[in-house]
Amino acid sequence: MAKPKTQFVCQNCGTVHNRWAGKCDGCGEWNTIVEEDPMGGIGGGPGKTPKKGRPVALTTLSGETEEAPRVQTGISELDRVTGGGFVRGSAVLVGGDPGIGKSTLLMQAAAALSRRGHRIIYVSGEEAVAQVRLRAQRLGAASTDVLLAAETNVEDILATVAEGKRPDLVIIDSIQTLWSDVVDSAPGTVTQVRTGVQAMIRFAKQTGAAMVLVGHVTKEGQIAGPRVVEHMVDAVLYFEGDRGHHYRILRTVKNRFGPTDEIGVFEMSDKGLREVLNPSELFLGERNAKAPGAAVFAGMEGTRPVLVEVQALVAPTSLGTPRRAVVGWDSARLSMILAVLEAHCGVKLGQHDVYLNIAGGYRISEPAADVAVAAALVSSLAGVALPAERVYFGEVSLSGAVRPVSQTAQRLKEAEKLGFSSAMLPASSAEIPKGGRKGWSEIEGLPDLVVDIAGSARKLGKAPEED
Repeated sequence: MAKPKTQFVCQNCGTVHNRWAGKCDGCGEWNTIVEEDPMGGIGGGPGKTPKKGRPVALTTLSGETEEAPRVQTGISELDRVTGGGFVRGSAVLVGGDPGIGKSTLLMQAAAALSRRGHRIIYVSGEEAVAQVRLRAQRLGAASTDVLLAAETNVEDILATVAEGKRPDLVIIDSIQTLWSDVVDSAPGTVTQVRTGVQAMIRFAKQTGAAMVLVGHVTKEGQIAGPRVVEHMVDAVLYFEGDRGHHYRILRTVKNRFGPTDEIGVFEMSDKGLREVLNPSELFLGERNAKAPGAAVFAGMEGTRPVLVEVQALVAPTSLGTPRRAVVGWDSARLSMILAVLEAHCGVKLGQHDVYLNIAGGYRISEPAADVAVAAALVSSLAGVALPAERVYFGEVSLSGAVRPVSQTAQRLKEAEKLGFSSAMLPASSAEIPKGGRKGWSEIEGLPDLVVDIAGSARKLGKAPEED
């Protein structure tokens, strides 16, 4: 009889090894490799032997469909990110830095659902019942009918939530504290996290209760534990923000029942998280229109247009290698913009330090910010402020051309609503209103926009209103 094969799995990063070693090749940690039975992983269990399968019914792609039943919280920013509310029978994973406000957000969501008559169970594995009650009192949620428990054992949690009427929403805070009797390893390890999440997802699918799981993040900002957990759940949300700023962003990374590029903006206060219905006003609230090196970028986050200020500082340096510092944008893309400005536009930045910052701690991921960054860099180099009533967007290619971006009409509409009167955008944009747009005094669309911005470095000595 063949000897059953075993595998060695790192309990820190989940890397599988053929044999035991003192140091993991994946993460470099010592003494984290543990021997595991492959039959105890996903799709199997300890001591289980394969059984003969049974045929399942096959169907066709055509047929009746129905909208996924959802549980709306009444918190518009949270409902926006989840695609209209929590889907019954789904599992949602929420990650974020420690102390960023994950438990606060979920407590407010639990209280809002409870006021709407839903049965909510909140299970805390990190805090005692008294600590959770203190938070509920601070948030004004102590008078709601949210059911509370402090437990970390997976079997005990499942027995508790299965007792009585089926809950509409179950919140587990957090998955790193879960441990199961069927797995012989410490809580927080890869095996325990995977087993606990699998059990919770199985309960959600069988009963139709929505399951929200809270996960810790690593130093790199990704959810700790095996990546297979993110594949198992139906939606992954990241709660982002800087403790030095009072706002928080809830971002969708994965969603099987909705869009994957939506964001919800919240403002942290002593009474909890407050919804920010117009994020553009938040990111432009302390803008200095007369300062050089500042350009307003009209961006998109999913279906929501967001206006944010791009700040650049170009200063001479005596060092052999100039410094490049970027906050809120891709540093590699900044290097590309600098190369295009120097190669195609004659803007010499090789002897200057370049500092780029996105105001408010916001992070931009779309390439449409290229034109705004280029404008801010040239403005800082010339020492003259850009027109205060103008927004910028467009993608810059390595050839020096400016490519159009999507959803131009939505960007212009948001800028018009906030009082901006002109826009600098690619001339080939298909959504530019013909004959101008009501309420806009000027819409510029230039065939060679980047060269025009670079040429502005020589004529920016004029007053902004003469430009």
